[in-house]
Amino acid sequence: MKLNTAKITAPGLWDEIRAHEGKQFLTKKGLPFTYTIKGGELFTDRRERSITRSTFEKAYEKLIQDRTGERAPMKIVGPKTLNVYGAPYVWAVFVGIGLIEEQIYVQQELEV
Repeated sequence: MKLNTAKITAPGLWDEIRAHEGKQFLTKKGLPFTYTIKGGELFTDRRERSITRSTFEKAYEKLIQDRTGERAPMKIVGPKTLNVYGAPYVWAVFVGIGLIEEQIYVQQELEV
């Protein structure tokens, strides 16, 4: 995983997320979703509860802390290790807006 903090900074994070409102994203498991933003909350079309702006900012800071410094732990490798509410969606949005670069694995059905 590569983190593109030069492209998306903490102050510009929410603006970047807002710019992608209505576009389709995929969770790590390949589930498609779109989202809308109302104030400081993000609502996906797959959930009834919202994910707040502060949750995205907290996740961003966790990624920064995990990747910087000489002895950075580098333990955040996916949504579960991000450990925030709505992590699969937060992770998918971060990948979709280009903050996180990772290889995408697509499962295909095998013909028998």
